[in-house]
Amino acid sequence: RMELLTNLVDYIDQNPLEIKDVIKLGIQILTALEFCHDRHLIHRDIKPQNIIISREGKVKVTDFGIAKAASSNTITSNTMGSVHYISPEQARGGYSDEKSDIYSLGVTLYEMLSGRVPFVGDSTVSVALLQIQDEATPLRELDPAIPISIENIVVKCMQKKPERRYLSAHELIVDLKQSISNPNGDFVK
Repeated sequence: RMELLTNLVDYIDQNPLEIKDVIKLGIQILTALEFCHDRHLIHRDIKPQNIIISREGKVKVTDFGIAKAASSNTITSNTMGSVHYISPEQARGGYSDEKSDIYSLGVTLYEMLSGRVPFVGDSTVSVALLQIQDEATPLRELDPAIPISIENIVVKCMQKKPERRYLSAHELIVDLKQSISNPNGDFVK
């Protein structure tokens, strides 16, 4: 039988997402990323267009076209992921690793929560520069109903310096799960 699938972009358009939906989807995406990262595979193009959701709400991460083994750090301009979701280190054309996928997932979570990408410019170069230099508008400024724990999680994912982000998908899953039971907790380190 054929499975009815939609990507996250269309899914968001058709279903207004509540915080708990964002968390559940985020955990499913991260479970797939954890599987890849445990096998030293970096996706390098995490974005809503590459996240497919079945009618039953099961998440599949697709398009490993620019994925690379973690030991390989060569990046050419034609393999750069979509500019709205790329990490600052990818925008600079530098080394990318698991933490680059975490950044891109942070941007995806930001969009799921706010309905918009954090950085918009009139060219790919201007957006890339914003990824490197600018801070996103705080989520709670856009929507005060977003719990502080979720805002802090997304801020940590989107740190400019990779070592300040979550070091693994697993670490991020733990905090997302904790945000369900303790939405106003100050537990994000």
